[in-house]
Amino acid sequence: MLGILLLCAIPFALTLVYAVVPPVSVPMLERYAAGQPVDRRWTALQDIAPVARFSVMASEDGRFCRHWGVDIDAISLVLEQSGDEGPSRGASTIAMQTAKNLYLWPLPTLVRKVFEIPLALWINLVWQKRRTLEVYLNIAEWGDGLYGIEAASQHYFRKPASRLNPREAALLAVALPNPIRRDAGSPSRRLRNLAALIVHRARNSAGYFDCVK
Repeated sequence: MLGILLLCAIPFALTLVYAVVPPVSVPMLERYAAGQPVDRRWTALQDIAPVARFSVMASEDGRFCRHWGVDIDAISLVLEQSGDEGPSRGASTIAMQTAKNLYLWPLPTLVRKVFEIPLALWINLVWQKRRTLEVYLNIAEWGDGLYGIEAASQHYFRKPASRLNPREAALLAVALPNPIRRDAGSPSRRLRNLAALIVHRARNSAGYFDCVK
C-alpha cells in the first residue's frame, strides 16, 4: 500500500520540479527506452508566435484563462449529452492534457480521468498559466516521434515556431487530436476547413487569452 501511495505521489512531486525544469514526458521516455528517435526542441513561450498560442487554445481549450485546470461546465455538458454508451467526446483542458501527456500511460478514459483531474488541478495550482501552456506546447505530439511545436514547425513548414503564420498555426492546432492521422504539412480538405475555422476563432478570441500574452 505504501508503495502505491509513493508511486502516485511521484507526478505531484515532479510537477514542482517541472515548474522550472524542462520536462520529459512518459511517451518520450518510452521511445528513448525502445531506442526510437525523439525530436523535441524546447522553446520558451515568448519564442512561440502569439498566433500559435492563441490557435492551440482556441482549438483545444477556449476557456483556458478562465478555469482552474478543469472545466467543470464543459464536463457537465458532455455528461448531459452522453448516451447509454457513455460520452461521445471529451472535455479535456490543456492542463488535463498536459497531465496525461506528461505522466499517464494508456488507460480506459474514465479510469484515466481519476488520475488526470487531480493532477490538472495541482498543475494549475503550482504553475502559472503561461508555464502550463509552455509545457504543453513543448510536449504535445505532432507526429511519430515528433514532440513540441518547434520540432513540428521545423518539420512541416521549415521555419521556427516564432514565425508561424495564422494558417500554419491553425493547421498545427487542429492536428493535435490525432497527429498520426492528421498531417499538418499535407492537410486534407476537412483539416483545411477546420483550420480556417480556428484562424477565425483565434483572431476573435485573443481577448480571452490575456493570461498568456
